[in-house]
Amino acid sequence: MKYLRFAVLLIIATCFFDNAFAQLDKIPVGQTLGEPKKVEEKPVVLTDSIAVTALVEKNNELITNVPSEKIHIHFDKPYYAVGDTIWFKAYLTSIQNIPSPLSKIVYVDIISEKDSLMESVMLPVINSSAHSSIPLNHLNYKQGNYRIRAYTKWMLNFDESYFFHKTLLVGNSINKDILTHITFNSDRSDKSVKVKATLQFKDEQNLPLANKRVDWEALVDFDRAGRGRGNTNAQGILTVEFNSSSDVDLSRGKLITNIELDNKTVETVFPLEKAAPKKDVQFFPEGGDLIDGIPTVVAFKAIQPDGLGVSARGEIVDSKGASIATINSQHLGMGKFNMTPKLGETYFAEMTFADGSSATYSLPEVKAEGVTLTVDGKDPNNLRILIQMNPAFVEKNRNKGFYVVGRNGGVVYYAAQSGIRNTEFSSTIPKMNFPSGVVQLSVLASTGQTLAERLVFVRRPDTLTMNLTADKESYGPREAVKMALDIGNTEQDSSLGNFSVSVIDETKVPVNEDKETTIWSSILLSSEVQGYIEKPNYYFHDVNEKKLEDLDLLLMTQGYRKYKYSDIALGKMPNIRMLPEQSLTVSGTIRRADGMPLANGRLLLQIPENSFYKDGTTDDQGRFNFTNLAFKDSLQVVINARNNLNSENLMIMVDGEPFPTITKNINKADELLNIDSALQTYLKNNRMMNSTGFLLREVEIEARQTRKPSHRDHAALSGLSMMPDYTIQGTNLGGCNNLLNCVSGMMGLTYVDNMLYLTSVYNSGGRVPVEIYVNGMPVDVTYLYGVQPSMVESIEIFKDDGLTGINQRSNTMGVVVVNMKEVKTQKLTAQQIKELFPPSNMLTFNPKGFAEERQFYVPKYSGPRTSLQSQDIRTTIHWNPILLTDEKGHAEFEYYTADDPGTYRVVVEGLDENGSLGRKVYRFQVK
Repeated sequence: MKYLRFAVLLIIATCFFDNAFAQLDKIPVGQTLGEPKKVEEKPVVLTDSIAVTALVEKNNELITNVPSEKIHIHFDKPYYAVGDTIWFKAYLTSIQNIPSPLSKIVYVDIISEKDSLMESVMLPVINSSAHSSIPLNHLNYKQGNYRIRAYTKWMLNFDESYFFHKTLLVGNSINKDILTHITFNSDRSDKSVKVKATLQFKDEQNLPLANKRVDWEALVDFDRAGRGRGNTNAQGILTVEFNSSSDVDLSRGKLITNIELDNKTVETVFPLEKAAPKKDVQFFPEGGDLIDGIPTVVAFKAIQPDGLGVSARGEIVDSKGASIATINSQHLGMGKFNMTPKLGETYFAEMTFADGSSATYSLPEVKAEGVTLTVDGKDPNNLRILIQMNPAFVEKNRNKGFYVVGRNGGVVYYAAQSGIRNTEFSSTIPKMNFPSGVVQLSVLASTGQTLAERLVFVRRPDTLTMNLTADKESYGPREAVKMALDIGNTEQDSSLGNFSVSVIDETKVPVNEDKETTIWSSILLSSEVQGYIEKPNYYFHDVNEKKLEDLDLLLMTQGYRKYKYSDIALGKMPNIRMLPEQSLTVSGTIRRADGMPLANGRLLLQIPENSFYKDGTTDDQGRFNFTNLAFKDSLQVVINARNNLNSENLMIMVDGEPFPTITKNINKADELLNIDSALQTYLKNNRMMNSTGFLLREVEIEARQTRKPSHRDHAALSGLSMMPDYTIQGTNLGGCNNLLNCVSGMMGLTYVDNMLYLTSVYNSGGRVPVEIYVNGMPVDVTYLYGVQPSMVESIEIFKDDGLTGINQRSNTMGVVVVNMKEVKTQKLTAQQIKELFPPSNMLTFNPKGFAEERQFYVPKYSGPRTSLQSQDIRTTIHWNPILLTDEKGHAEFEYYTADDPGTYRVVVEGLDENGSLGRKVYRFQVK
């Protein structure tokens, strides 16, 4: 197993490299990589005595006691439409990517672009993997940008950045009145922003809506930035222009359009976050810092606020305006240049971007003393490192010890120790010492303080060699396809493998290979470094010299996620709050009526639908804990404590389940503004698939309109303005499970530190919250937790309190009024009253359980399609989450093609029992 192999390799590496790196002490000042080493006679005397082996041992103790877990999810296709089903498989790995033996339960969440939880499923982990499906039903989902988040409870002990994250596009082709596309071409100056938006409107048949009247309004935190009206031209295009102050945060605004069709007016809302983005350029000296007098490679990244890279060119100048270097981005806004910084000098980058805009940015401050680390990984067999220290640092730290440590996935594979005496040290590290992935090379003081650091990617022949074949070169409609998978590895024999297979019609589901989230990009890259990675699979398919350089450039601009060496040296351990889950559990406390715990009490857990029961006993604190359970979600569970003395007055309390906070989407840059046009090909086919099953459109019947609830229904609010500054209808509150989640992400309101503010007030520095009324009663903001959005008629927002005096009395600013729907009451039956007052010695509840397993439909055809059979125009042709290879590394699978000709794309992903990763893409034609 890899664990044993790691232990042996580490011992050998430590012993060998202690000796090898000692030679670096004898390199005279000025020697560079590739020059012969000159041995100096005098031995090095270290002034500190901490050995590198001690740091390695502490690091190993940490990863042994607190091993990490990673999750990768393989989806059947890259995007979806409302009404589709998401099919997926989760792979759970641990140290050295071996299948994780830790957790037996995986959680998968779907989160809306408003950062509200849409759905959460709990999956059992079998053989370190889990599979399931999530239907995107029409009632809960609409077109938009969603994200998938996957984790285990063990991962809750660490930062959320360790979770699996993926932005998921969901389009809609059912009963759409219009299709839209918007582009921005804006000009920004120091004082103002001129926004120019070009909008195109089409009908559901993708035909231009020509000569249609459109009313539009641009709002930023309820303040109107512009408004107007116009008619679309023959191509359905309308141009909108408005001006705004450069201080206004347009990312919080939206453009609202209302287009008049033959029988209705249709509203569309476009966010303005990409209307006039402010570019930023960040600089990353190789090794960490600009050090006085040391020639340094500086990487840079030019980005927009959403995180996407933007092409840029420019010049580096000093404080006198003298040119130091000319720079150009080479990949996704990233580039690099060389410079020799001088102490006391300041440097600037005068940048020009692809859209013609320009700006000036400051480079990091030059430090008087320090260390740089340069790594050259172009040699296919070795990493060549150069450590440089300026004279000021050497004089201050002469004869003190320092370490060079290389680790991958938290595991130390290279460790060496030497003393500070010269200004340059060089060495060659064989790549064979590391597995494939991100290697963190660090120069450390003997205290564990990081002096310089560099990330580099090592490619080794340790990934699976996968051979995927079909029994024919091409196929006809409804024809059986027989395929075989064989796995191998250049370093070891073939072994048992666990894989999943997706087959899609790529003609209907176009795929951008660079943007794919693959098992390689997830496990080897995204899970190891901090920050957003644009086009992660670009670095793993059709690899060439340029892509290797681009990947190295990416790692110069990213941070490492693993534990800090300074904490490891001090023996600091992460705060472990949760152990790995091995099964479903039900735990809680039983107390008597006087509040004292029921010690050694007898109880019975029952699952009536499964005819399951299990006895239990409470401890001295009244605690009970049932483990090794397995049941489906929403099943009824009963805890019965009647068989105890004086059991009539007991209180049974079940522990709640921990749930991670929903933070901002780290992959927000992957969200698309123009989903209609981006998924045009896919949605066109999806519309055909649903042509016989469209939802009934709403029919408006002209009759006397029922008066809807509003603030005017309550005397205490009658002094408010007749017209609120903004109204949100309850029908627009989809995508959140409680009202506080809805309003906290709503435009114009900011939720911070358990207080709700008008955004315009908060951004101006005011920290005075709004007053909240629900059905005419003042409530605290936490009251909104218990309000179901489905029961809300409307939300009215007022910037001031009018004549009510509300704000003066309650020391607030602004009023938010929540109007609830009218609920018709009915008389309760005796049985319903009885259910309201259940016996206290029994508790019936519906805990979270495993998601229901669905089977992917696999048609079997006996011949060509007849006139009586419906047309097969599926996009996902085949999905198999359980493809297991035998001891020879062989597996076979079979499926049938659909009716339409096209290019089929077969993707197989997975890993073997030794943690070797594999992915194979195969294409064939259906004619």
